[in-house]
Amino acid sequence: MPDFLSEAQAIFDYTRDLRRDFHRYPELGFQEVRTAGIVAKELNALGLEVASGVAETGVVAMLEGGRPGPVVLLRFDMDALPIEEETGAEYASQTPGVMHACGHDGHTAIGLTVARLLHAHQTELAGSVKLVFQPAEEGLGGARRMVDEGVLTNPRPDYSLALHLWNEKPVGWIAAAAGPTMAASETFAVRITGKGGHGALPHHTVDPVFAAAQVVTALQGIVARNVDPVETAVVSTTYVQGGTTFNVIPPYVDLQGTIRTFKPEIRELALRRFRETVEGIAHALGCMTEITIDDITLAVDNDAILAEKVQKVAAKMFPDATLITEFQTMGSEDMAYMMDDIPGCYFLVGSANPERGLDAKHHHPKFDFDEAALPRAAALMAAAALDVLSR
Repeated sequence: MPDFLSEAQAIFDYTRDLRRDFHRYPELGFQEVRTAGIVAKELNALGLEVASGVAETGVVAMLEGGRPGPVVLLRFDMDALPIEEETGAEYASQTPGVMHACGHDGHTAIGLTVARLLHAHQTELAGSVKLVFQPAEEGLGGARRMVDEGVLTNPRPDYSLALHLWNEKPVGWIAAAAGPTMAASETFAVRITGKGGHGALPHHTVDPVFAAAQVVTALQGIVARNVDPVETAVVSTTYVQGGTTFNVIPPYVDLQGTIRTFKPEIRELALRRFRETVEGIAHALGCMTEITIDDITLAVDNDAILAEKVQKVAAKMFPDATLITEFQTMGSEDMAYMMDDIPGCYFLVGSANPERGLDAKHHHPKFDFDEAALPRAAALMAAAALDVLSR
């Protein structure tokens, strides 16, 4: 196995400069035109076969190995979030209201670094590497769009790998676990409609605020009283909007939120009880309901054999690392669509540094990470890909 860590550290300036450039100029999902242009330019410079405009702004490149063998897909997401940055970093976002608050700038830079590392060892690859730079991971369906547009064909991957910088844990922490690792995710939007009127004369109204309050509380009973206690799920109402002033009962209230599960049978139960709870309570209080549920992604379910391969590569490359082999988070990741019928492993690389104040959580206005994680993540991805192909 090549010493990918030393090689990644030798080109750290390249990786860091790319990451900071992407961070300065963040782009929202399906708007990653500048980012995708840089990605395509870097991949073309390596002489790879590059396709741009996949799912609007996605980029796909093929790296053919020196010997025949399987195809491994490596995915890196590119999109930013609609958040106003508050880090004060010298490379802070130059786009008002948009920032890389989840590390995708790092992922894109890591992906380009991995391309360089593997290209330098192209003759050692027994198979091919399909490099996928994905748009719109943050809830807009980028992975599904890429699948629909053929990213899993011509050629079809035999295996898939993806990673996430993880600011919940410090640099030196790695998680690669078999089985369900990240949750399936649905969003819901509910409108509860009653009859508005004067706040001093509630008996002449059908109060949707009162009904909505009962619904929000009762929804917590799905997890507390319907889901098996040894299983898990999340039902979170995150948006409540109704009314315009203190003395008017409004005609309707809007609720929004998310439902997270790991197992298909728990997902089915949670969605069924969600509808029954909303409709039953609202109707009992004289209100009508409109319910919209959109599926964002499936659960990320890691293949046990690939997870073990990543674990062994990580243990050898980082003998002093904290290596976690059992891990789950209710965070979601649409890489699940690419892994749905292709064996894959999605692993996480610690990126926080509390001593430097680089430990804000994902999707926070002060989010930033320790760039020392970049070469570590790139080296681990390159080594894992080579290991998958060589075996």
